[in-house]
Amino acid sequence: MRLQLGDIIQSLGGTLHGAPDIKIEGLNSLESATAVQISFLSHAKYQSQLPVSCAACVIVSPDFEDVARARGACIVTPDPYLYFALLTRLWKSHLTPAATPGIHSSAVVDPSACIDPTATIGPLCVVEKGARIGAHTHLRSRITIGEDCVVGDRCIVHSGVVIGADGFGFAPHQGRWEKIEQLGAVRIGNDVEIGANTCIDRGALEDTVIEDGVKLDNLIQIGHNVHVGAHTAMAGCVGVAGSARIGAHCTVGGGAVVLGHLKLVDGVHVSAASVVTRSILKPGHYTGMFPIDDNVTWEKNAASLKQLYRLRERLKALENSNKKESSP
Repeated sequence: MRLQLGDIIQSLGGTLHGAPDIKIEGLNSLESATAVQISFLSHAKYQSQLPVSCAACVIVSPDFEDVARARGACIVTPDPYLYFALLTRLWKSHLTPAATPGIHSSAVVDPSACIDPTATIGPLCVVEKGARIGAHTHLRSRITIGEDCVVGDRCIVHSGVVIGADGFGFAPHQGRWEKIEQLGAVRIGNDVEIGANTCIDRGALEDTVIEDGVKLDNLIQIGHNVHVGAHTAMAGCVGVAGSARIGAHCTVGGGAVVLGHLKLVDGVHVSAASVVTRSILKPGHYTGMFPIDDNVTWEKNAASLKQLYRLRERLKALENSNKKESSP
């Protein structure tokens, strides 16, 4: 497939420095782009790659316009990363025809389910009793939407996702576990994207809620009664335990865990592999992990950490003793 630079500018805007009839055959990184591909520079730490890049055209901010123009063709825009994101969507729209709305012949849809006529239900999907799927939403393949669950408009749900399985609820009784029926559902807002094999459990009593614009990566577990605020994003393998409440515009790095019943206010950013063990009531960037090291050093440090409680108690005892000695 080919697009001319003039076509890109006509669709996405920006200021072009170079011939509008230059043909683009692909998108790539600055380091790897060839003479028929377009790339972008969005971070100053990669600026050394700009003058030597072989790309046919580079998308840059005004800060790097002079260097980019000296190198060759460029598109100048305030936010190169956003422009590149929009370009990927433009490229995909030309490369792959839009999915045809409708229900695939292999899908199983309960007669009581309500599916907007503009939605696309892919192969081997299951939509259970009372579920609702909104306008222009696309269920890719092998997806299960549980009873009474709602998926809003313009959502993308990738293969293997399960929405509305029972939450993990059991009551101990005489050495056994008695199941607690999960009577809530899952409500997913508009413009949500859910990655492959992610699971979102139905609520025990109230619904599990995923608000508008949330982006969930692959292999994420969202427990029952969790509430995720608008435009929050979570990377792969995140686990959020039951009844946690995560605010809007938060990010949670890959492999991180949020324990149950905690609250994260709007604008909290959790580093990858962190374990959130307490509520976070102030926006900011939080990290909770033990730094990686060679195994011998790690074991020594871990052994030292195990002694911290006893050292604290000894220090408190010394402080109390000093106070008694210094008192009149």
